Amino acid sequence: MQWQDEGIVIGVRRHGETSVVAELMTKTRGRHMGLVRGGRSRTMQPVLQPGNRVDAVWRARLDEHLGDYKLEPIHLRAARLMESATAVYGVQAMGALLRLLPERDPHPHLFDALDAILDHMEDPAGAGELYVRFELAVLNDLGFGLDLGECAATGSREELVYVSPKSGRAVSRDAGAPYADRMLPLPGFLSPEPSEPAGVRELADAFRLSGFFLHRHVYEPRGLQQNAARDGFVQAALKALERKNKPSELVPPDG
Repeated sequence: MQWQDEGIVIGVRRHGETSVVAELMTKTRGRHMGLVRGGRSRTMQPVLQPGNRVDAVWRARLDEHLGDYKLEPIHLRAARLMESATAVYGVQAMGALLRLLPERDPHPHLFDALDAILDHMEDPAGAGELYVRFELAVLNDLGFGLDLGECAATGSREELVYVSPKSGRAVSRDAGAPYADRMLPLPGFLSPEPSEPAGVRELADAFRLSGFFLHRHVYEPRGLQQNAARDGFVQAALKALERKNKPSELVPPDG
């Protein structure tokens, strides 16, 4: 059997002397493995870098087989992604998230989200916000989606500033005030109301929010540790955003 699709390289491992097994997040067939013969050649190594978008043709005698990939480059962005710690860690962290999903299970919206985030890694605030949304989307596809659209207590869509750690639902300022010390902060960019781009504190709160529910619903029940690349991405994104927002020092005029 055979199919053709677009994919984003999320991992590669050696196979024999000259070949590799490539792991792609494909647009319509989910996370999918395949053998690339000659994948360690000088021609193929630049193509098989995480973050690159490729055209993939997969062939196998039976659907359950590993199969062979023939890959052609579409968008080679790996070299640009290697220029910042945010991007390097981000590619690894998103690959680890996608491995939480069943192999060959279609998630076209996650493919589109991954593609968009990889194109915005040079902006720490934008990349951080998109990454948090990506984590929440993965949680949703795993069956643990958060309800951040309205207050769990009143149904209001205004002044949503908390998230209940028990229910994963948003809570308004007034309804949550008596329990504020037990609530998780809801960053403005994740609420229904328009807000400014995330600052360092808002982004840190967002990472804490998605990380809390990933740990509770996914990592802990499966006996897994959080991927170290996420910690690297979080620290790199927050540091880059802090540097970006820090006012430049004014040089006094001579004399």
